[in-house]
Amino acid sequence: MSDASPGKPTRHQNLYAHHLWQQQRFFAGMLIVIGLAFTGYALYRGQLFTAGYAVWTAYIPVGLALGGAILIFRWRNHVRVQEDGVKISTVLSSITIPYDDIRSVKALPLRQHFQDKRSKMIAPIMKQHIDKPALFLRLRGDETELATVKKKLGIFRGRLMDEETIAIPVPDADAVVWEISAHLPERLGQNQGGARRRKRRR
Repeated sequence: MSDASPGKPTRHQNLYAHHLWQQQRFFAGMLIVIGLAFTGYALYRGQLFTAGYAVWTAYIPVGLALGGAILIFRWRNHVRVQEDGVKISTVLSSITIPYDDIRSVKALPLRQHFQDKRSKMIAPIMKQHIDKPALFLRLRGDETELATVKKKLGIFRGRLMDEETIAIPVPDADAVVWEISAHLPERLGQNQGGARRRKRRR
């Protein structure tokens, strides 16, 4: 779920979008299967263009459209560590957070982002990841600047950002933490909270 190619930053999948895709693709596939079944039956009976069977035929393009939409949704929601900052992409927008605006970066259990009242925001599809490391970014900025960042985080903004902290579930949070750490001042790269420690390249 992380894609890399020569000369391009690694693409780290946002697992909220990944699991939404896993959940919804069944319904898209079911629409296509039902549409194909009834279309085949209508062809067999020679009634494909009758009103009764035309409705079932329409299930095929609807299923394809739904499947394509959620696949694009999954593909667009990701994190990239670039030279100019950490780019967080959603379906319709993206925001690049400069390294100077990052106060700290850590890999911590996702549950720490959903304490007290926020525990109600834990989606059932994410329960399998709630105790696994996620990417935690603590930002600098006033309320207006932080609100601007949050606005760019798409439909998951409420789950992703709480006050000055963004927490994103990714397949390998430790790897993302160390990618980001390589761009931060040395004083911020000493204690990142990841499960693995890697030597900084010099």
